[in-house]
Amino acid sequence: MNTLLKSLGAIILLIGVAVLAIPAFTTTRSNTVLAIGLFAVILGFILHILLNRKFE
Repeated sequence: MNTLLKSLGAIILLIGVAVLAIPAFTTTRSNTVLAIGLFAVILGFILHILLNRKFE
């Protein structure tokens, strides 16, 4: 369980990258999708740092 919690930040970061890749392959150019992707990347980055400090 600790391994999953340690990598939760990286998983959220990869989800954010996938969300940001959606407009690159489709014709939709929505700022909402880009904002959600940006939020997920930033949240994943912060969670990755905090969870690695807590579980190491």
